[in-house]
Amino acid sequence: MPSKRRPGVAPAPPAVLDAAMAVLNRKPPEPAEAIASALRTLATERDGLAVLMDAIADGLGPPFLAAVELIGDAKGRVIVSGMGKSGHIGRKIASTLASTGTPAYYVHPGEASHGDLGMVRPEDAILALSWSGETTELSDLIAYAKRFRVPIVGVTSKRDSTLGRQADICLSLPQAKEACPNGLAPTTSTTMQLALGDALAVALLEKRGFTAQDFRVFHPGGKLGAQLKLVRDVMHTGERLPIVTLGATMQEAIAEISAKGFGSVIVVAENGTLAGIVTDGDLRRNLRPELPTLPVTAIMTRTPRTIAPDELVAKALEMQETAKITSLVVVENARPVGLVHFLDLLRAGAA
Repeated sequence: MPSKRRPGVAPAPPAVLDAAMAVLNRKPPEPAEAIASALRTLATERDGLAVLMDAIADGLGPPFLAAVELIGDAKGRVIVSGMGKSGHIGRKIASTLASTGTPAYYVHPGEASHGDLGMVRPEDAILALSWSGETTELSDLIAYAKRFRVPIVGVTSKRDSTLGRQADICLSLPQAKEACPNGLAPTTSTTMQLALGDALAVALLEKRGFTAQDFRVFHPGGKLGAQLKLVRDVMHTGERLPIVTLGATMQEAIAEISAKGFGSVIVVAENGTLAGIVTDGDLRRNLRPELPTLPVTAIMTRTPRTIAPDELVAKALEMQETAKITSLVVVENARPVGLVHFLDLLRAGAA
């Protein structure tokens, strides 16, 4: 009796069924195989970066320098564009440029053909990415740039491609083996694009003299933003400072430590300059019956670690972690003007 099947639906060929079953029955890779695969991928991409470094040290150096000069001298913004994986890399490059002092944004080449070309101004510069250099979606952006004399920096592996020929400056990336075992998925190539974008951003950062303080303006959020705050933004001042003079006794110093709650007291000379510090650790090391009657000079640390008010919070955190201390005296013109406690850094989100 013939088998029943749905009208109009042809049975799958045996070869297709066999291939499907093979996929379903395929065993997942052993852990050791997966680790070996990861190491091969990283090694292949590392080799690609080595080839890129050699290229920049050789023939790619002059056009790279020209690209830095062109982008750095642009009066407008950097328009970054690319399709597919190059587009994803382009978005990251635009973000890195913008956060390091080079105004930039990403324009999708497909959307550019449907009105977003209006975002591009003659004073801008275009950074276009295409590994093949023949990305169809970039054609309208290139034509628009030529019409309105917007300079193009092309990033491609084919100097004689459409993008390579039309670009004012062509950054021709060297050939390198993809980490994908089929040689198809962009892996090493996108790593090279990303690294070249970072190299451009850092070179432009240095050309502009962009500092950590400038970076703070564009990155106020998160842990990084907290670390880019200034010490003066988080330090305790005025009446909150635990201070005694050189002539004080330890009883007075202990009372000040208890009253202010920072686990330390700053010792100042008669003219207000910093003379030392007494910490909880000093108290523990000197516990004896006569401790309250001793002068602060008997146990104080005469060279406490200090920091300036305009240093970054990240610097204060590094000093405290390295020295394994909880408080830093903030000094300006040899006088204590503040105190930074480790808890302050925690509250600020820097630690």
